[in-house]
Amino acid sequence: MRPVELLVPASSLEVLKVAVIFGADAVYIGGEAFGLRAKAKNFSMEEMDEGIKFAHEHGVKVYVTANILAHNGDLSGVRKYFEELKAIKPDALIISDPGVFTIAKEVCPEIDIHVSTQANNTNYATYNFWKSMGATRVVTARELSLKEIKEIRNNIPDDLEIETFVHGAMCISYSGRCLLSNFMVGRDANRGACTHPCRWKYSVVEEKRPGEYFPVYENERGTYIFNSKDLCMIEHIPELIDAGIDSFKIEGRMKTALYVATVARTYRKAIDDYLESPEKYKENMSWYIDQITNCTYRQFTTGFFFGKPSEESQIYDSNTYVKEYTYLGVVSGVNEEGLYRIEQRNKFTVGEKIEIMKPNGDNIEVTVKRMINEKGEEVESCPHPKEVIYIDLGEELQMYDILRRSEEE
Repeated sequence: MRPVELLVPASSLEVLKVAVIFGADAVYIGGEAFGLRAKAKNFSMEEMDEGIKFAHEHGVKVYVTANILAHNGDLSGVRKYFEELKAIKPDALIISDPGVFTIAKEVCPEIDIHVSTQANNTNYATYNFWKSMGATRVVTARELSLKEIKEIRNNIPDDLEIETFVHGAMCISYSGRCLLSNFMVGRDANRGACTHPCRWKYSVVEEKRPGEYFPVYENERGTYIFNSKDLCMIEHIPELIDAGIDSFKIEGRMKTALYVATVARTYRKAIDDYLESPEKYKENMSWYIDQITNCTYRQFTTGFFFGKPSEESQIYDSNTYVKEYTYLGVVSGVNEEGLYRIEQRNKFTVGEKIEIMKPNGDNIEVTVKRMINEKGEEVESCPHPKEVIYIDLGEELQMYDILRRSEEE
């Protein structure tokens, strides 16, 4: 059996540290340029350096995305960017463009190159081509079934790794190469500026009746005909391993620390349980399913893994997430009084019941006993975005514990 890597996204330095503590084997991040998430917070070079050092101290790898489809004007900047990355030593670069690939080989040949899903990697001949060019890993196209991935595994060298998305948002377009955003609002998805028009509401307009909108009825508001459910393969770890996939990739470089912690912790336990005992994995299935729904999601699908998706893989009546918990903050220190430092992400109050989410799988319900602000003043709540507070929950906390509030009535 090939070793299995759990690869988790991070939108910021805080989220990277949470991903590491909550079970990632590797984390992928984007810098301030040349990745496909221009609207994410992304990392400055200094933050990247700190994040890579933190991850390496915990035995976790860091991969940096540089997977835009580059235009002429991008190339000189790409070269300079790679020269800067060379100094901070990420474990790999994720690249889709052959020109960018060539520059990476010239500037930082000591850094592994992983070929992005954006490169439309749908057959073993393509994998072998990238191997001949010097790639160490290729990310499967989203359109592949497990049967096709297994066939690829059987026709490529053992030391060429396969990475596959197993959880998160799906794109309406082939391998994510979407033109809708560029066409409709002038923001190029293939250069990191996607506005996600696949999540918008659509009606039909007849060519000779401009201004007359005919809804495609799912409800009175029209239909979200491009809006895919989210991928979730937590119930199919054995099939993913059997297909010969080396890296299980979680989508979500714009997600919160709560989302990342929830998904990383759940897949970590599912993978470890299965490798320890397939029976243990089956016995704990209800726990995995319960936990994976504790973060925001758009209902779940298995995507293309078991064949072409049906109409059941789309959500037609809404573009909103299911949200069972609200993210309150992450523990980032302790003061001389023994109160724990939190940078607030959503308001909560003294006397309120909240939960502590632990990396080991425990969820501990507590009552907020006390709260003081940075001036040392007693306060009853923390209403201001990202304000720093110190709290007493009546429990001992650890760095990077997550605080959340259930939204169930």
